[in-house]
Amino acid sequence: MVTGILGRKLGMTQLFSADGQVVPVTVLKAGPCVVVQRKTAAKDGYEAAQLGLVEFVKPRRINKPESGRFQKTGIEPTRVLREVRLAEGGETKTGDRITVELFKVKQKVDVTGISKGRGFAGSVRRHHFRGGDASHGSMFHRAPGSIGASSYPSRVWKGTRMAGHLGNARCTVRNLEVVQVDPDDNLLLVEGAVPGPDGGLVMIRHARKVSKGR
Repeated sequence: MVTGILGRKLGMTQLFSADGQVVPVTVLKAGPCVVVQRKTAAKDGYEAAQLGLVEFVKPRRINKPESGRFQKTGIEPTRVLREVRLAEGGETKTGDRITVELFKVKQKVDVTGISKGRGFAGSVRRHHFRGGDASHGSMFHRAPGSIGASSYPSRVWKGTRMAGHLGNARCTVRNLEVVQVDPDDNLLLVEGAVPGPDGGLVMIRHARKVSKGR
């Protein structure tokens, strides 16, 4: 059985629970997806399915090898392809359609996306350093501080937290609760924030490790 689906982040909004509490939610357009290729343990060494996100794509965006593969299977070309492992139960084959009905309300999911790129950032913004005093004459406000001793090791240790590129990295938010499922419009509403900009590609999977605290 397929345990995940591809989608797009549409943005954030809020809902009201039965007791009047405001619940911040992220709206995801989950699928529909189609199984483009089925990986098997006998042939490939593991059980998985390659999913293609069904959305309009210009024919010139598909190269000839990919176009030939889609023609061979009889599936409409898709530009975005991702692979997901399969869980026990059910039977998945090439051409199967995966929809948002894969998820249920109150279910926990893990959402993976590419975080927003922030460019070059200093140590305070990138690593949440405290910084120095803001008082007049301090001369030490947002500087990174010492990065190592001079006599030993006479170099900067690898991994030292310093200024540099921030964001634009693959990250996963775990154990988000499904608040609402809309099969008609392929919408999935999950409580909390999801990495990436509006319109960004996300992968939504069944939670691997459900937290007891949430």
